[in-house]
Amino acid sequence: MHYGPSGIDHRTLQKSGPLPLVFLRGVGLPDNMIEYLPSLLNQPIQFYSCFISYSSKDDEFAQRIHADLQNKGVRCWFAPHDMPIGAKIWDTIDEAIRLRDKVLLILSAGAIASDWVEDEISKAFAEERDRKQTILFPIRLDDVVMQTPEAWARKLRDQRNIGDFTRWKEHDAYQKGLQRLLRDLKTGPAAEAPGGRDPAPEPVLRGPESDPEI
Repeated sequence: MHYGPSGIDHRTLQKSGPLPLVFLRGVGLPDNMIEYLPSLLNQPIQFYSCFISYSSKDDEFAQRIHADLQNKGVRCWFAPHDMPIGAKIWDTIDEAIRLRDKVLLILSAGAIASDWVEDEISKAFAEERDRKQTILFPIRLDDVVMQTPEAWARKLRDQRNIGDFTRWKEHDAYQKGLQRLLRDLKTGPAAEAPGGRDPAPEPVLRGPESDPEI
């Protein structure tokens, strides 16, 4: 029976192996330490870290995919959880994109109509040119990106394979899409710690962050 507070030191973490993010946050570890924990403990990093970019109109899906990715060990930056109160929004987003390996772009009618999304796409292209590697992981919730005349969306659908989550409200279809996403987010044998660079660069782009009303 346990009657008082306990402390967790690095030896406990080393002996325990990978622990759920919910537990690590529950015992008070800050997110920046959680993100670097595998490298600090000499544990292999299994998944690339992600910046989740989306329209606030798709909040229900974004919350769900964020929770599922976190529970599977994917380190995610997600504005409702990670944007500090009082932070300068664009500066914080810029830094978060630069420090993550990938950008998970959630495409929808709301995202296509967002000026914020378009601005973030421009930032993503620039980041990909600087890194000379694939960063953007686009997925779609509807067919608007496949039909819109928007120039950046046309470029995206012409150059990228866009993951299909159009049936995300159906359990089996969602799980199938999630497993595919997890498979593609797995790191290679030479992957670096968070903020590093991919071992095998490819060209790619980046996606939107939440609309300003978040």
